[in-house]
Amino acid sequence: MNTVNITSTLAEAQRIRQDLKTKYDADVGKCYQCGKCSAGCPVAFAMDTPPHKVIQLAKLGLYDEMMECHSTWLCATCHTCSARCPREVHPSRIMEGLRIEARNQGSVKVRPLDIFHTKFMKLVGKRGRVYEMALMLGYNLSVGRPLKDAGFAPKMILNKKLSLFPHTTSKARKEVRKIHERYNRMSNTPHPDQTSGGDTP
Repeated sequence: MNTVNITSTLAEAQRIRQDLKTKYDADVGKCYQCGKCSAGCPVAFAMDTPPHKVIQLAKLGLYDEMMECHSTWLCATCHTCSARCPREVHPSRIMEGLRIEARNQGSVKVRPLDIFHTKFMKLVGKRGRVYEMALMLGYNLSVGRPLKDAGFAPKMILNKKLSLFPHTTSKARKEVRKIHERYNRMSNTPHPDQTSGGDTP
């Protein structure tokens, strides 16, 4: 039978709650486990732990169990959960916060998704919008599958669904860059201009 130290667990729960509230403006203490976030999540079927249970792990101070979940890396950040939450807990912010914390600690559980996310954010921060061809090539090379989905490219290019060249600079590039810089400060990642590799084919 496992022994649980209630005092240390409660202290850890308080620390996690305060950390999420301060950094990501999400209060897990408000959650009463109605399950609406999990019921509305479009990718809950693929998760090992549904969103409402991830929040419960945070409330209970079960940090290791929470960081072991693959669910945070499968979250599509569609914000359906946050829109449905009757207590305004903002589960999507919590999922993003957990990804950032895991990345900072070097404990990423689903590496391909983290690679895709990182390359996507770099391209958006650099150009104001994503450059699909660079994203596809950079990601596939990074995961060791350079020709994956290559057969779809010709038809997509002919149908003007995919461009060989970057789009013209977005009018909102400055605004997007400000958002991206704020994200970088939260995640302790360098500015895209200070990094190289995988952004352009």
